[in-house]
Amino acid sequence: MDRIDAMKVFVAALDEGSLAGAGRKLGRSPAAVSRAIAFLEEHTGTALLHRTTRTIRLSAAGERYASACRRILTDLEEADLLVADERSAPRGLLTVTAPVAAGEDALRPILDEFIDRHPAVPIRLQLLDRPVSLIDEGIDVALRIAHLTDSTLIAIPIGEVRRVIAASPHYLATHPAIEAPADLAHHQIVSMTHFGLDSWSFPPSGHSTIPQVVQLAPRFFVNTIRAAIASTLAGHGVTRMFSYHIAEQVRDGTLKIVLRDSEHAPLPVNLLTPHGRLSVPKVRAFVDFAAPRLRAHFEQLRQFTDVN
Repeated sequence: MDRIDAMKVFVAALDEGSLAGAGRKLGRSPAAVSRAIAFLEEHTGTALLHRTTRTIRLSAAGERYASACRRILTDLEEADLLVADERSAPRGLLTVTAPVAAGEDALRPILDEFIDRHPAVPIRLQLLDRPVSLIDEGIDVALRIAHLTDSTLIAIPIGEVRRVIAASPHYLATHPAIEAPADLAHHQIVSMTHFGLDSWSFPPSGHSTIPQVVQLAPRFFVNTIRAAIASTLAGHGVTRMFSYHIAEQVRDGTLKIVLRDSEHAPLPVNLLTPHGRLSVPKVRAFVDFAAPRLRAHFEQLRQFTDVN
């Protein structure tokens, strides 16, 4: 059996979540898929997958092998496209990831339009509020809001966002003024996993070089952006968000930003892609299409929050 072909079957099984799903995607029988996995396990001398009747799960060795398989298959795809000189013909599955809120609000409409213009490029959008290894997880492009430390990635700047403290006008009018970070210790807090559950940090004050850390006693812990916004809009407390999360509410006056002078420096927003992927037509076409539209989107949201 061809090892590269077996690797494609293995990766397809991981992407589809089952051997049957890989068979449907590749047009092969379940028996053929099982033979390909068994071939790789015999070749490597170790179990790559733990199987049940409905699901598959990678072994520790399988996780390492899957990462290597994805890199090899990506390199082969790039080589084929470069030799064929098909830079002007985007085609093939494009995998994109983004944080949930940014993906739903900013990226999805752009993907809809891109698909209409490039019918030969199906897209898999993975919305994840966790760090993602682009190479290990087979991602072509990521929208990321963070300072970058990975030199193996190419970054295309999109904009920047602030970490802001906000509450409804009604809440602010009926509770003590929030004039310094320490005041938050005496307020009702809607706490999000992303921004600290029981403490929030702020830049040093005065001549100090030590960041300010405010210990909180939140009334509500929540793990989604939309739920935290809804509770804050209803006047149930103060929350911390990225500025783009609440830009439209700030523009409409239903939320107000406080403690502007105590904000951390803005975080950059980038499109990321592994080195070499920009030479692949589908990736280059998407980045060229999405980057200016995302810049316009985040710039508009920045203006909404800057004037509040």
